[in-house]
Amino acid sequence: MATNPQDTAAVFELNDTTANPAPLGLLGFGMTTVLLNLHNAGMFPMDAMILSMGIFYGGLGQIIVGIMEWRKSNTFGATAFTSYGLFWLTLVALIILPNTGFIHAPDNFAMTAYLVMWGLFTGVLFVGTLRMNKALQVVFGSLTVLFFLLAAGDATGNHAIKIIAGYEGIFCGLSAIYAGLAQVINEVYGRTVAPLGLVRQLG
Repeated sequence: MATNPQDTAAVFELNDTTANPAPLGLLGFGMTTVLLNLHNAGMFPMDAMILSMGIFYGGLGQIIVGIMEWRKSNTFGATAFTSYGLFWLTLVALIILPNTGFIHAPDNFAMTAYLVMWGLFTGVLFVGTLRMNKALQVVFGSLTVLFFLLAAGDATGNHAIKIIAGYEGIFCGLSAIYAGLAQVINEVYGRTVAPLGLVRQLG
């Protein structure tokens, strides 16, 4: 007796054997953030080192990670990493494009609006991290504060606020570096060596 193909259900199970891309994105964000905010804290001028990190590691690196997170069906990771990768590229463009002579540099009001929008975006993502691990909550919480401090510095023209933002940004970047390296070390050792305050890992 012939079997009707419609009566037979084939079950396929796909196993995801790809690596977790989140540590790479966190490190690209964190290291670039630390270096930029060492500048904001007044330790050295804006130079090609910061811009290069912004283009390649903080920028393109995080965009690649965002695409990888999309492939892993992680909407939060895809949105966050791709957005912050593009943030670094736009920031570099804001610094470089006025030097071409074809476009004016943004004034303080425009930069305040730019930073406030990123602060609002980050604040909403921070709410999302409340369902994730504590390390990510620190990263996104401190990043939200950083954007609004930088916006306040531009809005008021108060250089002291920029310096405070610089030190706060160093903390934010270091927290992202910790969150990224902790995931790598924990995976390598197969146990929790560097705690994340785990609720749910990104990636």
